[in-house]
Amino acid sequence: MDLRSIRYFVQIADLGSISRAADHLGVAQPALSRHVKGIEDELGMPLLVRLPRGVRLTAPGRQFLEHCRRILRELARAREELRTDDRAPRGKAILGVSPTIGSLLVPGIIERVRRQSPDVSIKVVEAFSPQLYDALLAGKVDVAVLTNPAPSRSVKYSPLVSEPLVVLTPPQQRGTHRYYTLAELARTPIIITSGIRAVIEEQIGRHGGRLNVEAEVDAVEAIRGMLLRGIGTTVMPVSTFHDDIRAGRIAAFPITDASLHRILVLAHLAEGGMSAAAEEVSQLLAAEVDALRERGVFNVAAAPAEDFPEKPAVNRRRK
Repeated sequence: MDLRSIRYFVQIADLGSISRAADHLGVAQPALSRHVKGIEDELGMPLLVRLPRGVRLTAPGRQFLEHCRRILRELARAREELRTDDRAPRGKAILGVSPTIGSLLVPGIIERVRRQSPDVSIKVVEAFSPQLYDALLAGKVDVAVLTNPAPSRSVKYSPLVSEPLVVLTPPQQRGTHRYYTLAELARTPIIITSGIRAVIEEQIGRHGGRLNVEAEVDAVEAIRGMLLRGIGTTVMPVSTFHDDIRAGRIAAFPITDASLHRILVLAHLAEGGMSAAAEEVSQLLAAEVDALRERGVFNVAAAPAEDFPEKPAVNRRRK
């Protein structure tokens, strides 16, 4: 068991699939399977259950995952503590983020840079993933947070987190649904950004699903404003409006018959490496994502039981 195996196991657990983890890590699927089997053999117990589509953690697997996360967090903390002032990074780094994650990530990153690396100057550029990818290739951005990027030889990816895509509605609809199916989603007019639409359509296309797009709105705050005014339905990563969901201002519903997810990766050019300032910002960004994960920002909050006075029979059968 080594750090590489631990990182591979965490990525498989986050994505719920060995094949998807292989795609995003750029590692052959049989190699990932061997790493997992090596850990299972060493521990003497199964950590994953192989399903027709993906994998599921066993009870020991869930316990081991938490230990793995703590190991990786402690390693990151050790690296931060071992830095000395003599080697403190200096210079400017340009960070690209998507509007669906920027408001969540940027305040914490700026705070970390100010506190831990005062000699680093940071500029933040907001754009959707396709534009950020082009900006990386053009040298206009040093490092970027991308959503479900296609494999590339020009850009190196480091997975950050996987989170579910959920149906979001005004709070008045809470109590009318426990979840959405793909069939229900196809009947529901959706207001959505073009980037998230592409991510969803690529995933539901495998299941024969489709979206009923009422309007494409590439303005996340505008979509939030419509939901707060009681207008429309959207599909977004759960973290995008996390505070509004927790406060009850927006209702969130999982999609049950397809594992729709947004994978965030840290991206930089494969050749040439990163400057010390960009490397520092990258590490602080990863630490911020870990902190947000610990707070449950990337998970769907459970709805209060009183929202659902009667449990549908179909749910009992599924259980």
